Amino acid sequence: MSQRSLVGIAAWPAALLSLALLAAPGVRAVEEQQHHHGLAPAGTADPHAQHRAMLEQAAPSSGTSTEVKLHDEALLTQDGERVKFASEVIGERIVVMDFVYTTCTTVCPVLSAVFTQVQDRLGDRLGQEVLLVSVSVDPTRDTPARLKAYAARHQAQDRWIWLTGEKPRIDQVLTGLGAYAPRFEDHPAMVLVGDGRSGSWVRFFGFPGPDQIVAAVDQLVAARQAATVTPSTLQE
Repeated sequence: MSQRSLVGIAAWPAALLSLALLAAPGVRAVEEQQHHHGLAPAGTADPHAQHRAMLEQAAPSSGTSTEVKLHDEALLTQDGERVKFASEVIGERIVVMDFVYTTCTTVCPVLSAVFTQVQDRLGDRLGQEVLLVSVSVDPTRDTPARLKAYAARHQAQDRWIWLTGEKPRIDQVLTGLGAYAPRFEDHPAMVLVGDGRSGSWVRFFGFPGPDQIVAAVDQLVAARQAATVTPSTLQE
């Protein structure tokens, strides 16, 4: 990894830095195997070039308020359960969401490692107040079984939901969330934190730290609490 890469990711937590450094040397070997087995034609442009550039960027300083459209498509969880995305998965929950695919060797393992740390920091709040959601951008290959195995590698608990499904349905969901890319390998590295009840969403491009994500969750929780305070409540 270049010196510029090390400077760019200096702000990452130590665990994520270690993961990125371990993953980077293996990317070329994977690509060479793909060429050897005919999965990618030799001499083509680096399919991971865009993601390598993302790895070299500094962690975002803050999220940006954003609008999303939640399409109520029927998707599949890692357990093979069919669920409606907007009404059953999101509902009125506070949600932390990322976008991955199981054969990714660059940004996806880093994002999943971030989510593992977010899961640890949320503790008992996970499931009561907050849901973690990871949506596959490669539903053709990412079957529920593959997602479940990938989730197990990242020690995902019950309230960390992994979603796949028929490609047209997944593409519709991704489009509404601003996460669709014609080539799934080019999907943007980003995290969404939102409140299904209020419709407030924050988008982090790149690799926010777990503390940044939890802080965004706390802000949404505080906004909910403030919204329940009425003038009559204040008089009491």
